[in-house]
Amino acid sequence: MNLLPSCLSRDWRRFPARVVTLLALAVALHCPAQTIFEEQIDAIPPEIDRLYRKGLDFLVKTQTPRGSWPDSYGQQPGVVGLATVALLAHGEDPNTGPYSGAIKLGLGFILSQQNEQTGYIGNTMYNHGFATLALAESYGAVQDARLGPALHKAVQLILNSQARNPMGGWRYSPESSDADTTVSGAQLVALFAARNAGLAIPEEAIKKALRFYSQCQSPEGGIGYVGQDGGNAPRTAIGCLVWALAKQKASPPFQAGFKFLVSAPQDQSYYHYYLYYASQAFFHASPKAWREWNRVNVKNLALSQGPNGAWEGQFGATFTTSSCLLSLALNYRFLPIYER
Repeated sequence: MNLLPSCLSRDWRRFPARVVTLLALAVALHCPAQTIFEEQIDAIPPEIDRLYRKGLDFLVKTQTPRGSWPDSYGQQPGVVGLATVALLAHGEDPNTGPYSGAIKLGLGFILSQQNEQTGYIGNTMYNHGFATLALAESYGAVQDARLGPALHKAVQLILNSQARNPMGGWRYSPESSDADTTVSGAQLVALFAARNAGLAIPEEAIKKALRFYSQCQSPEGGIGYVGQDGGNAPRTAIGCLVWALAKQKASPPFQAGFKFLVSAPQDQSYYHYYLYYASQAFFHASPKAWREWNRVNVKNLALSQGPNGAWEGQFGATFTTSSCLLSLALNYRFLPIYER
């Protein structure tokens, strides 16, 4: 949620997140008609912060000098993007705080993987979407003049790719003529983050993508991969999130999707991928739904975190740890993409 009333006109993204919170409280008396909080936010429980800091320490200690991570997935710009967002999400100043060095290394790696002519990052749209998300969350917060031009190019590639796609979504390459709901989710979240950062994202692009998701939703509410069949928890969580980010939580697709998500069995083969999206879907659904889901998630992650601070999974320690941290990051709510 945005803690700044509309009467505070300065660009909040230039300040550390905790400073933003203090500024918002300081000016609240001057904007008495504004509703500052949507719900009461309690202090972060020590157990959650302990888990989060251990995970961040693992990422910092294992990051390579070039900004990536040593496992095979950790060398992909999309996974580096998720790890960088996890570092940002704890709320320290990204320019001078304890994780600023790791953040800048991660962003440097992402920028090194971008094609200067096309704006394409990496070699799949999965990588491109998550890397673009990291650029968007860093833009205006991290002092690096390269971020703005890189973000603009990356967003334009996403929009151009969709414009060529008859399905209105995205798949593995920018030239794909078909689409699936997982790759499309990565692009849509990146577009919403870029919009939060101040870039002009055409509303028609959002509407086209949401129509694709509606076509992939079964009557029971589940989201399939390329059509209505095979709805599962991870893909349905993606659908719920993009409808929520589009401010359509009251819509029948979101309501049906969330009803399906609550009772859907969790696919263990994509469990940590599910955590990343489900945490946000439950957060947007309602404070009550989020608190109940978060309580169970924190308990499970406390039991599965390794002594070195990492979580292990089929896609390597970097992706798995980053996904687990980002599922906890809603407790902090410092990133614009984590607003209600």
